[in-house]
Amino acid sequence: MKLPAEAVAATALIEVIRISALPAERGVAYPGRVGAHWVGAEVADALALIESLPGSAQHRCGFSPGWSIRAYEDSLELALFEAAFCFRCHEVRMHGRAVPPAPATQFFDADTASGQALLALFRTAAP
Repeated sequence: MKLPAEAVAATALIEVIRISALPAERGVAYPGRVGAHWVGAEVADALALIESLPGSAQHRCGFSPGWSIRAYEDSLELALFEAAFCFRCHEVRMHGRAVPPAPATQFFDADTASGQALLALFRTAAP
C-alpha cells in the first residue's frame, strides 16, 4: 500500500481510532474513540506494516471501516493524514493535508499475514 512519503517521514505520533460511525462528508475525521497513541518505534513499525500490505481487488460491502489511524507531526496541530480501514471490502480511504488525490482510495489484501497482523494490532490498541 502506498502512503504519502513526506507524511510518513514527518509522522511523530499516530492515534488509533475505533470508528463509531461514518463522517457526514468525505474529508472529515472519522468519529470514534481514541484507543491508543503510538510514538517512536511504534510509529515506524506500524507505518512499515501498512506500507507492506499487498494490493487487492475491490470487494463490495458498502465500506464500513472499523479502525483508522491519524498521523501527526511534532507540532500535533492538524493531522497529516487519516487512513480508515475496512477489512471486509479490503478498502482504505485516506484524507488530509498530506494526501494527494491519486492514492486517496486504495485496496489491500486483508487476508494476508500482514493484513491480519494489522487487524490484530488495531484490536489490541483500540478494542
